[in-house]
Amino acid sequence: MNDTTFAVLGTGGIGRRTLEVSQHKDGLTPVAACDRHGVAMDFDGLDVDELLEATEGNIDSGPGTGESDGADASRDDLETDGGAVASSGVKQHGENAGVVASAQARPSEDPIQEIIDRGDAIDAVLLALPNYEHDFIPRVADRFVAGGYAGVLVDVLKRSRVIGMLDERTGAFEDAGITFVCGAGATPGFLTGAAALAAQSFVEVESVDIWWGVGLKSGYEDNRGTVREDIAHLPEYDIDTARTLSEDEIEAVIDEHDGVLEFDDMEHADDVLLERAGICDAEDVTVGGILDVERDEKPTTTTVSVTGTTFDGETGTNTFELDDATSMAANVNGPAIGYLKTAVCRNRAGEYGVFGPAELMPGF
Repeated sequence: MNDTTFAVLGTGGIGRRTLEVSQHKDGLTPVAACDRHGVAMDFDGLDVDELLEATEGNIDSGPGTGESDGADASRDDLETDGGAVASSGVKQHGENAGVVASAQARPSEDPIQEIIDRGDAIDAVLLALPNYEHDFIPRVADRFVAGGYAGVLVDVLKRSRVIGMLDERTGAFEDAGITFVCGAGATPGFLTGAAALAAQSFVEVESVDIWWGVGLKSGYEDNRGTVREDIAHLPEYDIDTARTLSEDEIEAVIDEHDGVLEFDDMEHADDVLLERAGICDAEDVTVGGILDVERDEKPTTTTVSVTGTTFDGETGTNTFELDDATSMAANVNGPAIGYLKTAVCRNRAGEYGVFGPAELMPGF
């Protein structure tokens, strides 16, 4: 009963690293992985090393090419309002592309549906899909509800407004027997949970400041989807303009900033997730950070600072700090797996609906 089978939707940077990290976690068996080209499925457990080798070097092919970094199986699910396909590329490997380069995989017209159809043997599904449309992840979740899936869905989405779209589906998730954990990566996710713990010293929280630093230690080529999504947070861009950028245009943005992108007051879901957990008001949360696209070293130390008033009237600030040696992959995928395992326990106990990461932390 303690063993957990799971599937990964998307074999870009996040999906690949989740499979890799899972080998170091007890009680986890990856049984399926897919991108828009095909699906690998083995309920005795995937050969992760072979799958990673086959899908190594995912590259961004630019918008409108019909390829996507860990994208959905259905082109309709990838269509933007303008008809372009939200894409960030899959590896071209011999005669095959993406996951179908693996000896364990096969081409499929609808890989996600194949996973849904075998959902009775899958305890949890990590949605490692590019979120270039605000309702993309919610629409993927709708497919699992419609397909009769009962289990855990976990995503690592970033944007605040998507949480409300998932909340609107709470009743459907509860009826289906789905436990959905939203924003379960690094930020939101790991740092949201750290803020929730740091806040326990106070009876009133005045502010939460999250400042992150990321160097692409796992490789720019393996994280182009993440870079494109982050560019959407720059003042001169939004999610609509960022998703239509060509590869050359992305390279130009990076060159213009000398490879270092700095973000202030981002629309990150930490705010609404902390509010729904009763930690503070969303307006009291600020998130910013620095992404170094060209170097492994973190350009700044990642910190969470929570300021508040204690029961005896003192004002103080608790600060949580990540070591600079921990990579983005470690800080995203390790916590994502932890939240996944916790959600499976909640699901088996009959707790269904939508949960933020802070809601899965201890209450005091």
